[in-house]
Amino acid sequence: MSTTVGGTLALGTRARLSLMMFLQYAVWGAWFVPFATYLTRNGLADSVGTIYSAQGWAAIAAPLFVGAIADRYFSAEKVMGILHLTAGVLLFVLSRTGADAGVMFFATLGVLLAFMPTIALSNTIALNALSDSERQFPAIRVFGTIGWIIAGLIVSFVLPGEAERTALPLLLAAAVSIVYGLYAFTLPNTPPKASRERASLVALLGLDAIRAGDRSFWVLIVCSMLMMIPFSFYNVYANPFLDDIGVNNPAATQTIGQVSEVGFLLLLPVFFRLVGIKGVLFVGMAAWAVRYLIFANAFTDDGPILPLIYLGLALHGVGFDFVFVAATIWVGNHFAAEASGRAQSFLALMTWGVGYLIGSNVANAVQVGAAGGGGTDWHGFWLLPAGFAGITAVMFLLLFRNRHAPAPAI
Repeated sequence: MSTTVGGTLALGTRARLSLMMFLQYAVWGAWFVPFATYLTRNGLADSVGTIYSAQGWAAIAAPLFVGAIADRYFSAEKVMGILHLTAGVLLFVLSRTGADAGVMFFATLGVLLAFMPTIALSNTIALNALSDSERQFPAIRVFGTIGWIIAGLIVSFVLPGEAERTALPLLLAAAVSIVYGLYAFTLPNTPPKASRERASLVALLGLDAIRAGDRSFWVLIVCSMLMMIPFSFYNVYANPFLDDIGVNNPAATQTIGQVSEVGFLLLLPVFFRLVGIKGVLFVGMAAWAVRYLIFANAFTDDGPILPLIYLGLALHGVGFDFVFVAATIWVGNHFAAEASGRAQSFLALMTWGVGYLIGSNVANAVQVGAAGGGGTDWHGFWLLPAGFAGITAVMFLLLFRNRHAPAPAI
């Protein structure tokens, strides 16, 4: 059955795909943002970053699962349904896991091993149903960010008490994941398209992109991976930071970053025309340094300086869109069509896999070092990723040379 009418995406299909994206990121935003505060308030402050590093391991495993199984043997919507039902059950188990760092890590890893492949699967389902992905996909994907925002507002304003400090967000995410898992079976049929011939580990991870990578590609890969280290400081510790310095409803407050992300995503084409891809990437990297300097000075002994907090959170859109989204676009344009997918897999492996794995553990070590009898030295904590992001931005500015012609096929 066609999902387009006269080259335009049918309204029913648009609504179904938009709801899919909404639920996809509502699950993630409901529990992953406040989870660090929950761990901190339950005696695991010294292990938060290590537990969050489970996302890095899951991000490395995700392309192996999708490439070796989902792309070859089963329809994407059925695989996604099974995975989200599994994730829902595992989120419930996670909410009942005791305060033991090792057990908590493996319970978190189980949830993320089920969840992370569904990000690629949701994109696959949407793109398969679209007739003009460049024009139609952003308007559908933005509902994912809206889902993340709504989840944060529910955690702060609908769930009872100081929900960020409890297991309630985990239970909310579990319920949404199970509902989503059932809904996934009704999504547009997306049959497997890859050959059933056995694929090599090198191809599944996108490592064969190395052969066609020039200096610009490698500078982008290395700098994107390095920028994931300061990103991890925010992703893991922003919620405990806001909670600790006395910001009310921190999960809801953090949605300022997602609102900013939507705005700057829409402005991205304008900035491409004004300053070019290199300028966009440099501005994005520099924004991370600026926002962490703001966080380091956004509170006093009397509490948070809210205008600075809001400004630092609003810079999330610049930092995230202008670095990680722009890098994805550059890689897509830099490689020939038949090689682009594998190059994107390699970029994801190095950022959300290796970079996040390193970053979350480094952030954990810095937080433990900054913690004292009177609490965490948040000023010193944020200065380190600020300096790291600044150095990476300068390195990128000096070394990156944009190439307009696509690289050869891999």
